[in-house]
Amino acid sequence: MEVRSTYKYARISPFKAREVTREIQGLPVSAALDLLAFTPKKAALLIGKTLKSAIANAENNANLKPDGLVVKEATIGEGPTLKRIMARARGSASRILKRTSHIRIVLSDEIQVETRETRKAKREQEKKAAKKQIKSEAAEGAEAAPEKTATKPSRTAKARK
Repeated sequence: MEVRSTYKYARISPFKAREVTREIQGLPVSAALDLLAFTPKKAALLIGKTLKSAIANAENNANLKPDGLVVKEATIGEGPTLKRIMARARGSASRILKRTSHIRIVLSDEIQVETRETRKAKREQEKKAAKKQIKSEAAEGAEAAPEKTATKPSRTAKARK
């Protein structure tokens, strides 16, 4: 079962907040809370509040235990931008964009726990498999190449006739 929580109009740039949400995706709830507690960023505080809200929703609305939950999805959407001006030289003004974001966290009890280490190992295995495939294709191409050159006459021979 999935449980959601959304924090709308958070006063932080989505670019800055996405850096923190990438770290907690796929982690168990307890590990995600620990990671957020020791991350020295404003985004960690806001995402922590949203995560705690999602945990409370799971306990109260869906009757789920928090120790079995996993952060299935943590996304940051772009909210409306507040446009302000700052006085500049010679009576001109420049625009200041104060960006906002929407933080959305989805918790699930059905997904397998996938940590950063397992994701990294999975990527390395995929790279090794791709390298083996390229080597085998190159070897097949090298074996087939001499056969093709032996059957085709050269261009210089045609030009001489």
